[in-house]
Amino acid sequence: MAATAAVPSWRRAFAALLLVLQLRGARSATFTIANNCGYTVWPGLLSSAGSAPLPTTGFALAPSESRAVAAPAGWSGRLWGRTLCAADAATGRFACATGDCGSGDVQCSGGGAAPPATLAEFTLDGSGGLDFYDVSLVDGYNLPMIVAPSSASTTAAGGKCAPTGCAAELNSACPAGLRVEAAADGPVACRSACDAFGDAQYCCSGAYGTPTACRPSAYSEFFKTACPRAYSYAYDDATSTFTCAAGSTDYTITFCPAVPTSVKSTGQNPQAAGLPQQLNNGTTMVFFGGNTQTSSAAASSANSLFAVTVTITAAVALALSRSTRL
Repeated sequence: MAATAAVPSWRRAFAALLLVLQLRGARSATFTIANNCGYTVWPGLLSSAGSAPLPTTGFALAPSESRAVAAPAGWSGRLWGRTLCAADAATGRFACATGDCGSGDVQCSGGGAAPPATLAEFTLDGSGGLDFYDVSLVDGYNLPMIVAPSSASTTAAGGKCAPTGCAAELNSACPAGLRVEAAADGPVACRSACDAFGDAQYCCSGAYGTPTACRPSAYSEFFKTACPRAYSYAYDDATSTFTCAAGSTDYTITFCPAVPTSVKSTGQNPQAAGLPQQLNNGTTMVFFGGNTQTSSAAASSANSLFAVTVTITAAVALALSRSTRL
């Protein structure tokens, strides 16, 4: 019987490399980015330094469109929505009124979002074999966005694998000192206090660069009350970081998430639904995706992620009214 030929060492090494890549690929994820807004949104995507690049860094999504983007194992970075974008008729340079990444093109090509912008942040297959994700308003807000894992469950490590984000339309309710307006479109974004004023106490910098020293402000409380699961300031980790077992789920990022009919029609008391108590002289502002409603009745909701009761508490309202910056 003929002897079996020896397998060259380089082939064994190559096979081992392929096996490693396949095993790592099991911990990758797919981002489905969906646009439920009544206008075109241009998602931007930025990979962190040292992270493998995504197959795209920007594209257009018409209303009701969605697109899947495959993220490699270990990927970390952020994505956001750009609005009111167009190419200059003379130069061809592409620019957006909010979330612009400065590339001059639909592809962001390594450029990040100019504040204010609602951000979704991810670290896949991170510490403890977990995916970490959040929606951040630390750099301000420009449109509603939620992140939802396809397989939501509590991880063995005790983390939270659940939808998060900011479903509220905040631009029209934004305090005057933070509001960004476009001449033909009215309010289009809401700045953070750090971006608007640059004070260390709002930016959690300098003497305020620790969790103990940097505390929530009246401005961050505006965002937190409206969007309790989103980051409202730099050290808002406890209620705003979510985790899923790495490789166990994909993620859907939705701009202007729709409100289910069952949520709109329920007559549930806001406290029973887990919403903040009404404290603003009997008026509750309820934000459903891109629509704003005002009612003296209690907000109705079965899910505070989709129907958000914006109740500026007495302390927040007083602090804002006393601010000389507004």
